[in-house]
Amino acid sequence: MKKAFCFLLIVLGMAVMPQPGMAQSSLRTSSPVPPQVELMYVKGLRFLQNAQKTDGTYEGTYGQEPGIIGFCLMSVLAHGDDPNTGPYATMVRRCLNYILAKQNKSSGYIGDSMYNHGFATLALAEAYGMVRDDRIGPALHKAVALTLTAQKKNKTGGWRYAPDSTDADSTVTGCQLVSLYAARNAGIPVPDEAFERGLKYMASCRDSKGGYGYTGPSGPRVTLTAIGSLTLSLARQKSDPSFKTSLAFLKKNLNYRDSSYPFYFEYYMSQALFHADLDTWKEWNYKNMRYLGASQAPNGSWLSDYSAAYSTSAALLSLALNYRFLPIYEK
Repeated sequence: MKKAFCFLLIVLGMAVMPQPGMAQSSLRTSSPVPPQVELMYVKGLRFLQNAQKTDGTYEGTYGQEPGIIGFCLMSVLAHGDDPNTGPYATMVRRCLNYILAKQNKSSGYIGDSMYNHGFATLALAEAYGMVRDDRIGPALHKAVALTLTAQKKNKTGGWRYAPDSTDADSTVTGCQLVSLYAARNAGIPVPDEAFERGLKYMASCRDSKGGYGYTGPSGPRVTLTAIGSLTLSLARQKSDPSFKTSLAFLKKNLNYRDSSYPFYFEYYMSQALFHADLDTWKEWNYKNMRYLGASQAPNGSWLSDYSAAYSTSAALLSLALNYRFLPIYEK
């Protein structure tokens, strides 16, 4: 449980998908990026680049998880450097090689948990159309097929730790939903029923005040509510009364910090608020910049019990909304 929980980070839906091999610089936002964000981001990317092993992994057990390698890959793509010829092209290639090597060629399953599978699938969806690699499309198709098959086997309509699980929780379900939204926007067919069933399960975890619990509405948590709010944003259901109550729940907790899983929380909260309410996100973003600026190590990393690769890539992705570069950051 503890190991799995560290992966709970999601993101976004892709509103626009660039063509394969398209240089990312053409998509940069015209909004100015705060200088302190650029400084932190470059230091973080350089750490990830220098700390990466030739096989694409990082130090420690968690540094070998394909879900975390997926986060490292996305943190590069989110900065806007050309992933094919830019300064981090080698790092991008190593990340992709590792993720693809960890995919079961028959079933399409990536890694050893649905967390790893979901985040690695998300990374493939983001790389598809940006990185020139003919392997990505077929691998993404297989990964999505595994996700859909796992849902069909699950009576709840959601997902949990393994492809054959028959129960579900809001974190794994949120992870899979986001990966499916990203895949569909990348051009991979995903039936509407998959989203409908997944969102129905998420709704079963929401209480009357808009807060989301882990396997039901009891014990609502701020981070889980950010996940739930994000899935509704990606589903274009922001006019739903339940979305508004969840946003109100989040607004009441702008000063909250998750002491156990801070990077997981920051990443989700940033995404949820950006998609839900830009003014609220700006207030949150300022606080997040200060918090991460004070906690970044001299070598550019952020530290946690789950590997510096995890905490650094998650911290960077919580800042990446300032660039609004990847299609996944489009409203």
